[in-house]
Amino acid sequence: MLLATAVLLCGCSKDDQSGTNENKDRYTVTFSLIDLYGEERNNNGDNSDRILKMIGDYCDVNVKPVWVPNDTLADRNSNYLLSPGQSPDIVSWGGTITGEVISAAKVGAFVDLNDYVWDVEKYPNLAGMSKDVAANLTVNGKLIGIPRTRVIGREGLSYRQDWAEKLGVTLPENATPEDVYKMLYAFTYQDPDGNGIDDTIGMEMTSYTGVFDIIQTWFGCGNGWQFVDGRLMPVWTTDEYFEAVDYIKRLYDEGLMPKDFALRPTDTWSNGCKSGENGVFIDVLDGGKRIWQFFEAEESFTPSVIDNTKAAEMVLYGAVNGRTLATAGYNGFFTLSAATLDTPEKIEAALRLLDKLNDREMLILTQYGIEGIHYVMDGELLVDTDKNDSSLSGDYLGLNQMLPYLPSTEAAVVPVLEDKFSKAQNEAYTKASHYAISNPALAYLVQSGTYALEGDGFDKNIQNLRNKYICGAITKEEFVSALHKVRTDGYDQIIIEVNNAYNAK
Repeated sequence: MLLATAVLLCGCSKDDQSGTNENKDRYTVTFSLIDLYGEERNNNGDNSDRILKMIGDYCDVNVKPVWVPNDTLADRNSNYLLSPGQSPDIVSWGGTITGEVISAAKVGAFVDLNDYVWDVEKYPNLAGMSKDVAANLTVNGKLIGIPRTRVIGREGLSYRQDWAEKLGVTLPENATPEDVYKMLYAFTYQDPDGNGIDDTIGMEMTSYTGVFDIIQTWFGCGNGWQFVDGRLMPVWTTDEYFEAVDYIKRLYDEGLMPKDFALRPTDTWSNGCKSGENGVFIDVLDGGKRIWQFFEAEESFTPSVIDNTKAAEMVLYGAVNGRTLATAGYNGFFTLSAATLDTPEKIEAALRLLDKLNDREMLILTQYGIEGIHYVMDGELLVDTDKNDSSLSGDYLGLNQMLPYLPSTEAAVVPVLEDKFSKAQNEAYTKASHYAISNPALAYLVQSGTYALEGDGFDKNIQNLRNKYICGAITKEEFVSALHKVRTDGYDQIIIEVNNAYNAK
């Protein structure tokens, strides 16, 4: 992390940090990026310097990435807010806007992007962002973030087709939570890999608990918030929530998910399925696709338990009980530091980078690599020549964390020769989008002063309480009592403020 330390001290400038990949006559933009794949896969291959230079030449900036492990992202970003002069110019945030970000926005920590991004001539890609999504990233009238656009129906369940077929637990067209339970039980206790050893666990799980949010929708729960008798309420105040959490606790108690999930870092996400420990992956459907690609890659070929001459496959199933979690139209966002980007020229350099990364040339470079090395062209179609875990070589996977995917994910599609993986993914997205449950309170949470001050602490506490109950550290009565205390300690005021904002719209 010595590189990260050095970069943090620089900020956006025209002449510092010269090097083989930099032009002294253009601005250097420091860019914090989420490390989801492990440090060795971010941009460390033989062509890493060349790729950064190609990005810089195209966008007319010098790019200095700062890789931040996903598990420490919240702490690192909090430190940036406490020491704004040491923040990278562009900071990546996971998920949706939080109370901590709202509070920082109110004291001027971020550039007001409304003054810049709607200029269609300068920023044709950024200017095409959804106004509804922009509203969710607006605080006191200031647009403080560039969203990372996502399809609505991206979340859902994927599973190993060969394990399910062998054990007779393939999910029917309209699967129920009980159907999923039976699959998880079989994958755990009926030796799906046929090796005679008790070495499998039904579903993959790490410390990232968004999986539980997806499962909750299967029981009629909303997405964070839902309408109850005409009033917006957090889902953890509903009967459906407790039914769902009891189901998850049942999975935990019966050993159908890893007992040590809370200790498993998120950068190992999907490793369980790839290694044959698990057979169900609940998260983004493209994650299921990547596991399937891993099974078929030459260097990691994983034979089917039905026919060992063929590779194992993943079924990208999607919604259960006719429901799944919708994305917010974005997953994560980028803020621009007002402390380091302190002139219009510096701001425009950072925005030029974010805008031009959405051009076809940059989408191909950051996702598929260099022509002749990572892909070749077949007429108008791009043909991937490197099947190592993803479209771009495993050494460069993290580069996709730079992309806003604007003005839409559809516009971000490059003309790749469609294979069975992409076809299955796109079909799963389309199907899931019909069943995806959105959060109706997102645009109103940013207007709650109490949420800005205390929302992060409350939300983390609620997640921790859920984990404690699932793992048996507290009883059901203690869980219910603790959630009631969250309300009396201030969340009831958030509910009032959110509903006032909704009623005033």
